[in-house]
Amino acid sequence: MRKTFLNYLFVSAAALAMGISGCSKSSDVGGGTTPPVTPPVTPPVTPPAAASDVEYWRTSGDKSVLLAKQTTAINFVSTTNSSPTITVDSTVKFQTVDGFGYTLTQGSAFVINQLPATTKAQLLTELFGSGEGSIGISYLRIGIGATDLSGTVFSYNDMPAGQTDPTLANFSLADDATHVVPLLKEILAINPNIKILGSPWSPPVWMKINTTTAKGGNLNPIYYQAYANYFVKFIQAMKAQGITIDAITPQNEPLNADNTPSLYMSALDQAAFIKNNLGPAFAAANITTKIIAYDHNLDQIVYPITVLDDAGARPYVDGSAFHLYGGDISSMSLVHNAYPTKNVYFTEQWTSSAGSFKDDLNWHLRNVIIGSMRNWSKIALEWNLANDATFGPHTPGGCTQCMGALTISGSSITRNVGYYIVAQASKFVPAGSVRIMSNTGNLQTAAFLRPDGKKVLIVSNDAATDQSFNIGYKNKIGNTTIAANSVVTYIW
Repeated sequence: MRKTFLNYLFVSAAALAMGISGCSKSSDVGGGTTPPVTPPVTPPVTPPAAASDVEYWRTSGDKSVLLAKQTTAINFVSTTNSSPTITVDSTVKFQTVDGFGYTLTQGSAFVINQLPATTKAQLLTELFGSGEGSIGISYLRIGIGATDLSGTVFSYNDMPAGQTDPTLANFSLADDATHVVPLLKEILAINPNIKILGSPWSPPVWMKINTTTAKGGNLNPIYYQAYANYFVKFIQAMKAQGITIDAITPQNEPLNADNTPSLYMSALDQAAFIKNNLGPAFAAANITTKIIAYDHNLDQIVYPITVLDDAGARPYVDGSAFHLYGGDISSMSLVHNAYPTKNVYFTEQWTSSAGSFKDDLNWHLRNVIIGSMRNWSKIALEWNLANDATFGPHTPGGCTQCMGALTISGSSITRNVGYYIVAQASKFVPAGSVRIMSNTGNLQTAAFLRPDGKKVLIVSNDAATDQSFNIGYKNKIGNTTIAANSVVTYIW
């Protein structure tokens, strides 16, 4: 009302001034009738959007809302109401977050690199940038050699059948030089601080007891040192390309010998390999890349604890990595509690081409994003970043139903449920944020204190009905409602 009244005074004064000026000018030229002055039309004043203490973005299970900023105001007040309250306490702190992201498989790199140059550049900025239209991916996992979502099976030191190379004279990144290495350089140009974890699916086959296939089998003990040196060569070769490897795991899914490629590695074998070969090799080469044990399902936590129980291996091990194709996400806390000074990492979870958007959104937010964070994980990674419309490329015997966060066909990009699962966290919780206390009940929650001092609360409602609740912070509450089968990220 005040603004409208001032506008009226301004317009009236202007009209009066124009009228006086017109009369004077007519008299000066000898008289005549002064035409009436028509005041300018004042456009209607559009009231500003209601001020809100909290910004928030929502994704719904029915896909009607996808990472969309909401406009209904949420303001902190001192009055109470009957809704349940999710209390956030930024003075109670837990682990520091390294990031959220995906595995950049060779197949992912291949399909992304097929995009037209402008489209590809826009996509990479959207994925890895920090601007308004970006989702801020801050952590990537890559294969050390082929994964089962590579176009072919390879290692960085393949030899003709019957030949070996224990000195690694033929080591080469050539098989990743066309797609993975150049794409990582482009990503690093956008986000130089992104962290990269490397995991092998298999060593060179000549290092295995079954020297004829990349599927299954065991690492031959006579090549333990050669394999340790293989990791050193990999890290050094990537560094020479300007790519820093922040961490490695000695083996992806060491209890799974069914993929092509794959390797079986027992807990005792992994402890011995780290203690006697990998750890000392890193130390001798002055490599600070973290060694993270296990990298498999949460139903076998005796494995990482066995590795950490080994007094010789333990000093070299930063922590343990987990998937959730078996077990319960709460088991991460059991490993953390057994060795509180060692970190835990959630490194992989797939979305299936046979799944539903709603069910996957609910399950992954509850377990992978919120669940892993509430159980001490430093990262939360979904599986494959991108593939084509046939869920390829993949190796013979590789996953034929693993749906990427993106489906890329020609110049067309489809953002699948995995994109939104990660984006609801990665866009708002940058690396260096600290998880802080938030209570949970019917709604699943995880809260964070960002380096810029802002607070972030991720809330998942996997019920079939809308839920009213309060965000409680510093003895004030902000009331809101989260729609059924939705995830919302709140920032203040």
